[in-house]
Amino acid sequence: MNAKKLSILLNMGIQPWQLKSKVASQIPNEKAWGSLRQCVMNCMACELHAARTQTVFGVGNQNADIMFIGEAPGFYEDQKGEPFVGRAGQLLNAMLEAIELQRKEIYIANILKCRPPENRDPSPEEVKRCTPFLEQQIALVKPRLLVALGRIAAHYLLDTKNSLSQLRGKVYSYANTPLVVTYHPAYLLRNPLDKAKAYMDLQQISCLG
Repeated sequence: MNAKKLSILLNMGIQPWQLKSKVASQIPNEKAWGSLRQCVMNCMACELHAARTQTVFGVGNQNADIMFIGEAPGFYEDQKGEPFVGRAGQLLNAMLEAIELQRKEIYIANILKCRPPENRDPSPEEVKRCTPFLEQQIALVKPRLLVALGRIAAHYLLDTKNSLSQLRGKVYSYANTPLVVTYHPAYLLRNPLDKAKAYMDLQQISCLG
């Protein structure tokens, strides 16, 4: 597709994730990413915006084969504006290295883009108002595999209330994309004995990704 046709499509408001053909997948999506990031930065849809230092959009390869989805920013994420940068982020990096992946090769985002007070669980209303941003990120990345990190992410993506132990070890589908569930790194910091189970999940991710 030449530059003139691309310009016409973008001027019509047609974004890359709205187009189905193989040719469409080659259209540069910098404009779509920029618009989405700006929407997140300006969002005041719930009360969390009042206490945030900054929004935490997402990070990594925007054309990644594997997309990891966590819960919500913590203190360090709120300060830096990047997901998984505290102790949980260091453990996530180690988990990736265990299956020969680097952080720059994947894409990481959260259910919420703002930190809940005291790192509490997101409320249903906060999830409802924030997840349209996540859905657009998934549509833009077009990953071959989604990985839900922890209970909150798994419950939203799979629309279930089953426990994490019931959800692990299986392959699900979200919008026709394979999805697997594993522990959130913050949980593993509190429960190190479950790291062996998490390693089994990583082997599954490695095979599928």
